[in-house]
Amino acid sequence: MSFDEMIDRRGSNCAKWDRMEALYGVPESDGLAMWVADMDFRPPQVVLDRLRELTDHGVFGYYGDETPYLEAIRWWMDTRHGWDVDPASVFSTHGLVNGTGMCVDAFTQPGDGVVMFTPIYHAFYRVIRSAGRQVVECPMVLDNGRYTLDFDAYDAQMTGTEKMLVFCSPHNPGGRVWSKAELEGVAAFCKRHDLILVSDEIHHDIVMPGNTHIPMAKVDAGIADRLVMMTATTKTFNIAGSHIGNVIIADPKLRAAFAARMAALGLSPNSFGLHMVEAAYSPDGARWVDEMCAYVDGNRRIFDAALNAIPGVRSMPLEGTYLSWVDFNGTGMTADEIDARVAGRARIAANAGPTFGAGGDGFLRFNIATPRARVQEAAERMCDAFADLQ
Repeated sequence: MSFDEMIDRRGSNCAKWDRMEALYGVPESDGLAMWVADMDFRPPQVVLDRLRELTDHGVFGYYGDETPYLEAIRWWMDTRHGWDVDPASVFSTHGLVNGTGMCVDAFTQPGDGVVMFTPIYHAFYRVIRSAGRQVVECPMVLDNGRYTLDFDAYDAQMTGTEKMLVFCSPHNPGGRVWSKAELEGVAAFCKRHDLILVSDEIHHDIVMPGNTHIPMAKVDAGIADRLVMMTATTKTFNIAGSHIGNVIIADPKLRAAFAARMAALGLSPNSFGLHMVEAAYSPDGARWVDEMCAYVDGNRRIFDAALNAIPGVRSMPLEGTYLSWVDFNGTGMTADEIDARVAGRARIAANAGPTFGAGGDGFLRFNIATPRARVQEAAERMCDAFADLQ
């Protein structure tokens, strides 16, 4: 397929394009939607072919034997990440926001603290607070335009009421692909404070050249009794609407607790999602991912060059994900002034930094998984919007 194909998503009832005017004041007629984390690319042909087979058959009943689905997950994790997954440890949830909510429900109690290194994916806040748990924000350190973790500071923050850490790897919104030493630090932190570690690795397949994602499950065997892994095909293959995710739990005790909550709530996956996972986790799907990552890396270079040329603006080096995290603090502008230029003059809808929690002030998150011509257009609009600073 060609990632350069311009697919007009307006009027298709997609949140990204059809909600930007209501939420951001960016006109539908000529605005650019760069906020919601889904791509403007079609998924691999192998996924489209599987869906066509289903619709051609025309009967949409319950999914049967899950063995092919689980084998596809096992094959992918082994082939792409060198991670040996026991199919018996895999739960299918209604996406990973649902997976996070299920972990909070299964492993914590109302009033417990849930730790997050911030800024971090905004949906986690909603899930944790809605469950009556306390969000414990541990701000990351911005070191030469790149996030690092300060475990001494985080140790000092802990009170003993914290029961869980929700960790984002690769990091959303900052795009960090964590090193083995950093992941070992996270594991040690959780052991010191007796925290369940929920590792959200939904972006694990989307890594820029020169970087390697390491699954948390491979970092320290000593955390298996407290580790919950979360992965999905949805971000990797642009099938977020399928709402399917994997919660993978090796420890039998944790697995039993999670299974009990799944059973109590009567949760079961969408059969279309299971079929798409089977199709996507394949050699054809792997080739598509490699091509997509190379294409997004090209977009990254164009977008970074343009924004880093604006005085006071800095795009955080993107190591993983397709989300560009841009720091406008150097301009000295207020949030309203930045918004007037980005949403107003440039007519671009981007996620506001403060929604990602402590440390997000002065930032915007831009989705660059879109045809290159659109990224070039966005780059030009941004330069024009801040032309008086240059």
